[in-house]
Amino acid sequence: MFIDIPSELEAALIDLSLPTWKLDGPFLAKSSMERYRIELTAAPQFEETVATLRRALSGEGGGYAVLRMGNLIKALGAEDDRFLRLATGFAAEVGVPFSPFPRWPLWKDIGVKVDKDPGKSSGIGYNAFHMDLVNGTLPPDFTALLCVRPDPLGGGLSILSDAHAAVARLSQDSRALLAESAYHYGMFFDLFGVGEEYRPFPILDGSDPGEGFVRFTAKMLERSQLGQAHADAARELAEELIRGQVSFMLRPGDYLMVNQRCTLHGREALQNGQETVPVADRRLLLQLFLRASADDGSAAQSVGGTGDSPCPTSRLSP
Repeated sequence: MFIDIPSELEAALIDLSLPTWKLDGPFLAKSSMERYRIELTAAPQFEETVATLRRALSGEGGGYAVLRMGNLIKALGAEDDRFLRLATGFAAEVGVPFSPFPRWPLWKDIGVKVDKDPGKSSGIGYNAFHMDLVNGTLPPDFTALLCVRPDPLGGGLSILSDAHAAVARLSQDSRALLAESAYHYGMFFDLFGVGEEYRPFPILDGSDPGEGFVRFTAKMLERSQLGQAHADAARELAEELIRGQVSFMLRPGDYLMVNQRCTLHGREALQNGQETVPVADRRLLLQLFLRASADDGSAAQSVGGTGDSPCPTSRLSP
């Protein structure tokens, strides 16, 4: 699932200066997507690299990928707008980039705050398995995390797990409980592009086995009032996700993309001693969300986010 960018393509991308993007509401404007595609597809081996990326993000490919952009971030610098435009251009080959948060730009910083709730994305503790915007009727189809700096103390491994494989290992009784609209988590306000609040929601959306979103966040086990039977079923799922997890350390320039219809993600705790690390040197990721394109039949169209496939594949086909 780790994709190296060919040296010939890297050299071309370093010399390429894509224009500033434009937004249409919360979404990257179609005109920007088209312009980026024209310029990027002229670069040698770009289309072949994108085809590999799409295959990795499909259900058969595992549902996640890490595009290695370390040489690009080293050559251009993380603060150079050209680097972020290149990352946005790659994302636009997978889906439509957007920001669900009106107070944030297209890319959202995820830094480290030692006084934050440790279990939050910007906290220093274990960030348990979850899908982003779990309580929206139309959660993002993809989430992308671009590593600017890893934890200098060596913690914070990314963790991923095949959600449908974990569900398949559960008992029939547990799956039946997870399919009931008995779960809720978090607040829902001031959001764009993710539908309406879904409360309560089922963890399994009623699709055929192996399809649809697995609307899960382990944080609901500690921060939501659930009936005992439903909590036990969710806890069993959390254990299976951990049982099937993979973990790895993101390096500078690593670009992790996750298909939320296939894969749940999280992060191991950062290493102790974060308060001794200057803020400017702490772990920093940039986050972007993607909506499967409108012509993709598997894009979420209804409450529960059900579609033709657990993973948007028609848009991903090479």
